[in-house]
Amino acid sequence: MIKAFEVLKLIATAKEGMGISEIARELDMAKSTVHGMACALEEAGVVRREPATKKYTLGFTLFELGKTAYSQIELKDLARPVMEELMEKTDASVFLGVLNWDHVTVLDIVEPRTDLKITSPIGTTIPLLAGAAGKVFLAMMGEEQALKVIRSKGLARFTANSIIDLDRYMKEIRTVRSQGFATDDEEYILGVRAVAAPISSENHLMSAIWVVGFKASLGEDKMKALTVLTKEAAETIRRKIDRQQL
Repeated sequence: MIKAFEVLKLIATAKEGMGISEIARELDMAKSTVHGMACALEEAGVVRREPATKKYTLGFTLFELGKTAYSQIELKDLARPVMEELMEKTDASVFLGVLNWDHVTVLDIVEPRTDLKITSPIGTTIPLLAGAAGKVFLAMMGEEQALKVIRSKGLARFTANSIIDLDRYMKEIRTVRSQGFATDDEEYILGVRAVAAPISSENHLMSAIWVVGFKASLGEDKMKALTVLTKEAAETIRRKIDRQQL
């Protein structure tokens, strides 16, 4: 893996690309070894081989990965002020996350200034079929895709409140899709409630914002208010993203 990365870095520094012999000479590696690594990288789309020169240059997959990484940084910067404002209004933890294959990755978190709070390190992953954020991402998918994901992963019982019936869970996802937000009433963690809303923007990462707090401080009236505030925050972030892309 390390040697393959060295090959990739070397190709990235060459404006006009590099051939197998050049790479092998620069890295003091056997040409057969370099050839095998280059073929694997080419198959993954990370590099591409120019037919005329037989030299390798960076591939489009790498550009897409770079674009995705940049989008995550951009999203955090745009969302942060909105998250801070939402935390002030709700006095609860506000999370920002993206869909990452079959789980949700936390990109950022704004915590309330209280001793007792819900927290999680940035970069933490959450099961896709857990909590309000997962429901939002499934609702952003098409019906068939969401159903396929749910069937492949299976519905786990995290608590006594977890929805493990497929029909009931799919009904919940449809409701989330129509109302534009999702709730979690102790379904993932006992004593914890949450509200999530999608940040729906074309040509951008599939992302969401969610607010998490203890059930003792999130009664029914506050949960209703939370759904409005979370949806408004998500819409504000979406508008900021769209303006940035103009």
